[in-house]
Amino acid sequence: MRSATINRDTTETKIAVELNLDGTGKYDVKTGIGFLDHMIEQFSRHSLIDLKLHVDGDLHIDQHHTVEDSALALGQALSDAMGDRAGIGRYGTAYSPMDETLARVALDISGRPYLVWKAGFSQMRLGEMDTELIEHWFHSVAQTCGITLHIELLYGQNNHHICEAIYKGFARAMRTAVEIDPRKGGAVPSTKGTLGG
Repeated sequence: MRSATINRDTTETKIAVELNLDGTGKYDVKTGIGFLDHMIEQFSRHSLIDLKLHVDGDLHIDQHHTVEDSALALGQALSDAMGDRAGIGRYGTAYSPMDETLARVALDISGRPYLVWKAGFSQMRLGEMDTELIEHWFHSVAQTCGITLHIELLYGQNNHHICEAIYKGFARAMRTAVEIDPRKGGAVPSTKGTLGG
């Protein structure tokens, strides 16, 4: 079983993550930010990655540390669960429609963290979540998971639909990228023999 457990404890947040790449999309998410919970639940369900993520953060200050640290811990858990990346698909791409909105997500589990973000929001909050933190969440996941991640809003107007389409697209792209391809015979998907810099 490709799984990982992460405990991240700082003066700003206390985070516990349990993750299974070969799951069925079961989730137990409690960050203290309702809209973020909803998005991470969408990620788990549509990636088929089982995920338990509990965060006790300093929300009396603001949401930044909780959002950032939850993503850093999730990215680290994803990375740890993949191990040496042997046999994975490595690449994933998804077009994600939601009503009037269409998002595109493409990623490479390359070991080279990079985020290209071509999306935006016309309101400051979704539920109680600051929309400026959504890009930062993806940047933080890419950083600790070691993925090159391109996210683009092709079109859309409803802010909830835009955000949900992006998270679902990320989920489906990750599902493709982390799945084991039996034709690879357990080889690391790189001519270098390793995935990294």
